[in-house]
Amino acid sequence: MDPIIIKSVLFLAGLGCLCGVVLSIASVVFHVDEDPRVEAVLDVLPGANCGGCGFAGCSSYAAAVVNDPNVGAGDCVAGGADVAEKVGELTGKSAGSAEPMISVRRCIKDEGQVALKYEYQGVPSCAAAHKMGGADACEYSCLGFGDCVKACPFGAMIIHNGLVRIDPALCIGCGVCVRTCPRGILEVIPANARVMIYCSSTDKGKAVTSVCKAGCISCLACTKKCPAKAIKLVDKKIVIDHKKCLEYGDECEMACLKACKKRKIIRVRENIAEMKLAA
Repeated sequence: MDPIIIKSVLFLAGLGCLCGVVLSIASVVFHVDEDPRVEAVLDVLPGANCGGCGFAGCSSYAAAVVNDPNVGAGDCVAGGADVAEKVGELTGKSAGSAEPMISVRRCIKDEGQVALKYEYQGVPSCAAAHKMGGADACEYSCLGFGDCVKACPFGAMIIHNGLVRIDPALCIGCGVCVRTCPRGILEVIPANARVMIYCSSTDKGKAVTSVCKAGCISCLACTKKCPAKAIKLVDKKIVIDHKKCLEYGDECEMACLKACKKRKIIRVRENIAEMKLAA
């Protein structure tokens, strides 16, 4: 065999051995003992890896809640109060009172009789349709291809008559669907929210009414009438500060609903809970 080849093989073998020795030493020198509480916390988490806690998955949250004093024991929305209590016991943190959340759809294109600009025949995906401008005349409407349905870790969503429907009995408000929707028509709000808004348009007046008979025209009547100052126009879209709304209570006598009586964009939360429908 060619001496040059033999030397090359021996050199590479020696280099490999040297690297192995260096890595072995480094693993010992730089070894960090993992807090056993991380594994204990991971064991009590539901394992949904939904990201509702703000971390990539349960493992990341378990490490953070043990090592970061700013991460709460009640941040696991999928686990609820029981898991929060167990995590609190393991980490010595207060479980707090995790507020139940739920996802809602800010679109009523069916009531608004939103027409089609054209018949979409591309990839059956909201993300793909959105890049093509969407087939609906309203560019803020639910595209209805179910990207959010596929992403929901808890099977709480279905598509019915071109609109996503949310089962409040299964939805935990993890927010995965919100991050998946390319049009931002999904929103996570407190499960006990008194009112909500059923439109995500940022247009005004005729620009809205020309494409949707039920759309919000941003007349701002609701913002002016709300005694709790809980309703505002943010980035050209009407939003509700549900904490302020709930704290103010029934004394407002639903002034926002009365202000929006003609358009009926703001509605009582209890009256619009999505019904569980057969797919």
